[in-house]
Amino acid sequence: MALFGSDKNKKSKDANKAEEQKPKRLIPEDNLAELTKFFEPMQEPVELVVFTDPKRNVPYNTFMESLCRELAELTPKITVRSEPLDGDVAKLYGVDFSPTLLLAPDRYRIRYLGAPLGEEARTLIETIMRLSVGKSGLGQISRQLLGELDEKRDVKVFVSPSCPYCPGQVSHAFHCAIERPDLVSAACVDISQHTELAAKFQVGSVPHTFVNDDFQMLGLLPEERFVVELVTLKSAEEFLAQQRGMGMSAQDGLDVQEVDVVVAGAGPAGLTAAMYAVRSGLSAVVLEKNVIGGQVALTPVVENYPGFANVPGKQLMEMIAKQARAYADVHEGEGIEEVKVGKHVEIYTDKAVYVARALILATGAAWKKLGVPGEDRYFGFGVSYCSTCDGYLYREKKAMVVGGGNTALTDALHLKNLGVDVTVIHRRGEFRAEKHLVDAVAKEGVKTLLNAVVVEILGEDNKVTGVKVKNAVDETEQVVATDAVFVAIGLTPNTEIAEELGLTLDADGFIKTDRAKRTSIPRIYAAGDVTGGARQIVTAVGDGSTAALSAFEDLAHPYWKKEKTA
Repeated sequence: MALFGSDKNKKSKDANKAEEQKPKRLIPEDNLAELTKFFEPMQEPVELVVFTDPKRNVPYNTFMESLCRELAELTPKITVRSEPLDGDVAKLYGVDFSPTLLLAPDRYRIRYLGAPLGEEARTLIETIMRLSVGKSGLGQISRQLLGELDEKRDVKVFVSPSCPYCPGQVSHAFHCAIERPDLVSAACVDISQHTELAAKFQVGSVPHTFVNDDFQMLGLLPEERFVVELVTLKSAEEFLAQQRGMGMSAQDGLDVQEVDVVVAGAGPAGLTAAMYAVRSGLSAVVLEKNVIGGQVALTPVVENYPGFANVPGKQLMEMIAKQARAYADVHEGEGIEEVKVGKHVEIYTDKAVYVARALILATGAAWKKLGVPGEDRYFGFGVSYCSTCDGYLYREKKAMVVGGGNTALTDALHLKNLGVDVTVIHRRGEFRAEKHLVDAVAKEGVKTLLNAVVVEILGEDNKVTGVKVKNAVDETEQVVATDAVFVAIGLTPNTEIAEELGLTLDADGFIKTDRAKRTSIPRIYAAGDVTGGARQIVTAVGDGSTAALSAFEDLAHPYWKKEKTA
């Protein structure tokens, strides 16, 4: 041993060699302390039982075993047991896929079919904690609905590793299984690993949820809607229609809440508006019909938001949402059903009535449809509007991306990177996307079909088989074989509330505002994609702050009230 470094080089080489021989950890060193602290409140022990077959899915088996082992090293409350797929324990629990993970099988019926990759690993960590403390995390209404359940429910949620919506749907299923372990079982099925089961259920889009193998839910649902459909095995619309048919009003018994500003929409514009409103001294609440994040949450990587060289869209929205929640209540899954403008602005939802002084519409935009035969018929079975969600399903298969803008070419590059045989169809002779994307598509060898218009989407047996394409120059038609169609032709503003209020819209259907984001009706403001313009995250954030500051200024000095003359 040399205290003064005479064997420094030899020691350094030995240390490097030892480091190289260490097995690589899945949990980064920087996260170990944070995770250890996260698990400190654990109460009951949680056993993780891993089932593997050394002849099947070996890389995923290794990942599953390593992840569970590393989690167990963080706290004695987590234990891991490995079992062979052909053993008695596997037969006891009905396990027939490698790898499969059961969580606390002595008390609950929750499992992963396939290693929890990507965001699903975070869902696993959260679920372990909930199993330990015995709290589902469901809201009061959801718990009441589940309390009325008297039949068994078996839930399968099909996911892909890159889908930003899938973890939320898996969490809903797991939370229900924790709340009612006597009647609800839940499984997260990774389509990239368990391709056979995905094919059996004809999964063409994720998240795709099956209850008792028959009832289906497409996409990520708000929590209460998920629970309603789980319990009733009916769509929420059908359930509400039956209630109204029995003479029950959706507004019966609603709480009335007074607030200065209601913000409709929890994308970057809406969340920013809430922050600026509260910082100005106003009270605010954000109402989001679907899920937080809007279109940004589906963007794989954001590269033009100041302060970040690149950041996943979902991660960016999680940071913005966390900051917004420090200022205002953000209600997910609570959409606006009616707005009345009088002395106050009254906003009605299916949960409450908000008596406000101002309303900021940041309702964003939805995917624009092609409007051709077969599009609705095969939605979720080959027709998709989210390559991030569904791209994994079409690896080593053919897919068409329809569109010529930034989104279309970004989708094409993403699919190409996944191993999809992708072709871009565009109705013009050249793309309108940014030059670097056009160059990247050419460099990667992505096939293109220009001056071509999709006139019909073809399919059979619940899956897309091709598209009928018309040449925009000579109007000849041809059928092109494909397994999927990803539509990326732009966005349609969500202006239902604006139209009902009679707000002035522009020629393209977007809400018209002045520079202060005021609409044609006093006390109603609009921000973000619903107003058109550049439709960038940074402009949405600017719109949100402007709308909130205008509301503050106007409520203090109402410009619509005539000054009294002496």
